[in-house]
Amino acid sequence: MSLLQAIILGLVQGLTEFIPISSTAHLTIAGKVMTAIDPQHPLIDPLHPEQWTAFIAVIQLGTLVAVIVYFWKDILSIISGFVRANLGLIKRRPVDESHRRQAWLGWLIIIGTLPVAIVGLLFRHQIEGALTKNLWVIACSLIGLALLLTAAELVGKQRREMDQLRISDAIVVGIAQSFALIPGSSRSGSTITGGLFAGLKRETAARFSFLLSIPAVAASGLLELPKALRSVETNWLPLVVATIVAGVSGYLTIALLLRYLARHTTYLFVAYRIALGLLLIFLLLSERMSP
Repeated sequence: MSLLQAIILGLVQGLTEFIPISSTAHLTIAGKVMTAIDPQHPLIDPLHPEQWTAFIAVIQLGTLVAVIVYFWKDILSIISGFVRANLGLIKRRPVDESHRRQAWLGWLIIIGTLPVAIVGLLFRHQIEGALTKNLWVIACSLIGLALLLTAAELVGKQRREMDQLRISDAIVVGIAQSFALIPGSSRSGSTITGGLFAGLKRETAARFSFLLSIPAVAASGLLELPKALRSVETNWLPLVVATIVAGVSGYLTIALLLRYLARHTTYLFVAYRIALGLLLIFLLLSERMSP
C-alpha cells in the first residue's frame, strides 16, 4: 500500500464513519477500485480477506480517538459519575443527582454494547470472511438500511433527549448496532435508525450512537491490531498514516454531522445510500465491476 492510497483510505474512513452512509462500504469500494487499477498489488486479497478486515478495524481506531477527543468532557463526566454513584450505593451514602445521571448513562452504554459484543464473537469468522467484502451484499445493505432509516424518520416521535434515555433505548440501539456488522449497513446509520425508532431526537440519537461506538470500536480495533501488523510486515507506515488521517477527518465530521442533524432530516443520506446501492447493482450486472 502506497502513502497516497493510505491517505485516501484514511479520508474515506474519517468522512464516512460517522455519517450514516457506511464507512466499510466506501472503504471496500475504494479498495476494489485501487485493486482493479493495480491488480499486481491487490489491497483486498481474495485468498486472505481477513487482512482487509483487520486493516479497517485498525484505522477505525483513528476515528475512535476522534470520538474520545470530541466527547472528552462527557466521557470524563460519565466515568466520574459512574464510579462515585456506584461507590455511594455500595457504601450506602447519598448520591448527587448529577452523578446519578452520568452513572445511568454509563450503564446504558454498557447495556447497549452487549448485543454487538455477543454477535461479533459468535460470527467473527463470517465477519472476517469474503462474504462481508462482497459488493452484492454491500449494495443490498445500502438500500435496505436506507429504507429502514426512512421508516424511522416517518414513525419516530423524536421527542426525547440524552437525560431521558431509558434501558429500552439502550437495548434497541444496541441491537441496531449489531446490524452494523453487515457491510454497507453503517454503524452510525444503524444506531441512529434504532434511536429514531425509539423516539429519540436526531441529534440525541447521533450523540448516543457515537458514545456507544467507543467500546465496540476499541475492542474490534485492538483485537485485530496484531493481525494487521502481521499483514503489513515491515511496511507499517501506511497503516499509521491512514489511521491518523482518519482521526483528523473524523473529528471534523462529528462536528458537522451533529450541527446538521440539529436542523435537518436524514433524507439526504437516504437518497445517497439508495443512489450508491443502485449504481453498484448496475455496475455488477453490467460486469463493469466484480463482486
